[in-house]
Amino acid sequence: MRHALCVLPLAGRTTQHARRIMTHDRITAILFDLGDTILNFGRVNTTKAFLAGARASHAFLKERKQPVAWFPWYFACNLVRLRIRYLISNLTQRDFNSFEVLQAVGARQGVTLSFEDWEQFAWLWYEPLSRCAEIEPDLHETLGALKRMGLQLGIVSNTFVNRASLERHLQGLGLLEFFSVQLYSYEYGFRKPNTEIFRIAADRIGVPLGNILFVGDRIDNDILPASKSGMKAVLKEAYTNAGKPTPPGALRIRRLAALPEIVEQINATSSAPTENPRR
Repeated sequence: MRHALCVLPLAGRTTQHARRIMTHDRITAILFDLGDTILNFGRVNTTKAFLAGARASHAFLKERKQPVAWFPWYFACNLVRLRIRYLISNLTQRDFNSFEVLQAVGARQGVTLSFEDWEQFAWLWYEPLSRCAEIEPDLHETLGALKRMGLQLGIVSNTFVNRASLERHLQGLGLLEFFSVQLYSYEYGFRKPNTEIFRIAADRIGVPLGNILFVGDRIDNDILPASKSGMKAVLKEAYTNAGKPTPPGALRIRRLAALPEIVEQINATSSAPTENPRR
């Protein structure tokens, strides 16, 4: 069945067979987009955040006695390099690893750091952006309720921010422990809306596509491809979909706190088949 809350007539089939079909549609896992779904960034002044990250990372290199250029030149070199890679990624539909880009720029300037210091360096670039993100005040309770329902939770996100920084951000918010699987597009040769990343996520979490609910804020990158791959889809309201109609077959929520009730409704429908009328 494709629509979560639709029960098709099953005339001519046994009740046992009906139960097998409906059980197959039960939600046993939820995959989330990250930005403006779990972490609510809204409209961010990216130039201001980038400038703050540049200042923090520049100061870090000076503290580590590393060869570092005059700040305006340092800022410009990193900005140009990242913008070029961003433009290329939009053309190729493949995200890049910003960690490797920043490393390459630093290495050309003679910077030598331990792996741990490089990760700290990358975090300092991301940290100003992380401070722009907010979460729902009851998000921990919501995710805890979903886990207590026996659901597996994971993240599938288009991003060029490296895994270490994202995990540090989620860990700092007390959220990382809820997600057994995290797929970040820069680690693959494709990104959403390519449905292959949804299939990989389903395989990683060990649940068939038809038993997964995908929650995201983008209609083009989240809802449509998730539905196309066979998942059920929920659109989280955000500025990225303001004024846009909900795609057919998808549900729409204002807050993630609505998810436990939605899952209960879907699973109650899927696990409570009615007897076929006798003819």
